[in-house]
Amino acid sequence: MKIAGVQMDVTIGRVAANVEKMISLLRKTASEGAAITIFPECSASGYCFDDLAEAREFAEPIPGPITERLAAACEETGTFAVFGMLESAGDAVYNAAVLTGPRGVVGSYRKIHLPFLGADVFTTYGDRPFAVHAAGDVRVGLNICYDSAFPESSRILALAGADLIALPTNWPPGAECVAENAINTRAMENAVYYAAVNRVGTERGITFIGKSRLCGPAGETLAVGSEADEQILYAEIDPARARNKRVVRIPGKHAIDRLADRRPEMYGPLVEPHSLPRPGR
Repeated sequence: MKIAGVQMDVTIGRVAANVEKMISLLRKTASEGAAITIFPECSASGYCFDDLAEAREFAEPIPGPITERLAAACEETGTFAVFGMLESAGDAVYNAAVLTGPRGVVGSYRKIHLPFLGADVFTTYGDRPFAVHAAGDVRVGLNICYDSAFPESSRILALAGADLIALPTNWPPGAECVAENAINTRAMENAVYYAAVNRVGTERGITFIGKSRLCGPAGETLAVGSEADEQILYAEIDPARARNKRVVRIPGKHAIDRLADRRPEMYGPLVEPHSLPRPGR
């Protein structure tokens, strides 16, 4: 199966124009044979809002008008799309990622780890467990941007059976190490495909660094984006590789299984609550 990562610029507050651009690019990736296309974080809305009231103006429910338009494009092309948007739910606004397909919304995710940057200064912490969704024959787990800095996020998705982890992201300056190293590590340590798709361009003084990255289950780089240009990355994936966690390097002498070889009984401190202050909150 072919997947695509669309490294694109986004115009803050121009939801209709952003969505139309995404639909046009989805048609292009579908014409190139991509079954799943992944767009950046907040690709529908933009990210660097000044306050919650402004962000709320561009948030929509899931399902809602944004997801309906993307789902219609998925039905037209017979493909799936992962994209970022701001989700309104009651009084809360969430930084969300959505997986749509030919039959509508397949699943969505609310960002759990929030940095002190852009809309995440004001959005509500994600309140749903990590989950895996079926996109045809591929099991897709959703994370967003800063989640990739916390290995527990991708490990839980791997344990839930993800073949592919899709990470819509808005990496700013300072995230170069994550882009260049952590994505390969997340793929390798969980034996999954990992697609981190960043945006480019400048929004209210923040210049996004591109460097989108598609990685394979051994941690190998399958495709990598430039620092500043809009472009589409493609990679072929084989879900069977991600499902075979036992890697035999020398028969009878060397084999590893990064899930079976875990020792969770020793990891108790990882799930203990902490009292460390979160910047700005």
